Amino acid sequence: MGILNLTPDSFHDGGAWNNPAAALGQAERMLDEGADMLDLGAQSTRPGAEVLGPEAEWQRLEPVLVALKKTQPDAIVSVDTFHAEVARRALAEGADVINDVSGGDADPDMWAVVAQARAPYVLTHMQGTPTTMQDNPTYDDVVHEVVTHLQSQVHAAYQAGVTDVVADVGFGFGKTVAHNYALLDALDQFHELQCPLLAGVSRKSMIQKVLGVDSQRALNGTTALHAWALDRGVHILRVHDVAEAKEAVALHQALVQSRTPDAP
Repeated sequence: MGILNLTPDSFHDGGAWNNPAAALGQAERMLDEGADMLDLGAQSTRPGAEVLGPEAEWQRLEPVLVALKKTQPDAIVSVDTFHAEVARRALAEGADVINDVSGGDADPDMWAVVAQARAPYVLTHMQGTPTTMQDNPTYDDVVHEVVTHLQSQVHAAYQAGVTDVVADVGFGFGKTVAHNYALLDALDQFHELQCPLLAGVSRKSMIQKVLGVDSQRALNGTTALHAWALDRGVHILRVHDVAEAKEAVALHQALVQSRTPDAP
């Protein structure tokens, strides 16, 4: 899943793709590099980000989404939003997937919109909101609490009529660095959810703080964590750097094949 931020304030590439021509060029590059889907976001979800209303978010998103579906009609497009109205309009314009970092907590109408469209839905764990989530996130047992919360939300989404759920533990969404690595180490446990898993660690502060680098120098750390996540059964990587992630996937596939007797 290639990340296409249409925002001026995202933590890594804010402002780089916030006009339609630049965004479409980046989308084409990511597809050429082998992205299986693109994730368009018009609302920054970095810690402390200003939360836009649905209309302002849609004004950013609409021109790029419409142009992308026209120029790349076969591309699978996810829209990263926690507003049901933005999701409804995006699905009407041809979006294929809704990626909701609030996991259904931000807008009570979200699941009904997704269910009506029979769209796949990425359900993320987040403690708090993008504005408040890093204000002293606290857990007694982060792995148990995130697993339990996701189990409850996935079940509730199915009960609301959503038919295709992907779970995301929400690295960096209301977690300390220690919380993030505890979750990464316990990814195996999230298969209890019995749905595909998505990991979004690309260039995040959990890498920057450990290595003492900024986001521009966090690619090597990102690749290392992608390899770990893949070997624990993660199905989707949400990434800024598609070509490098595809290499990690190819090497992991070779590793898996080597575990099979008589593998070539």
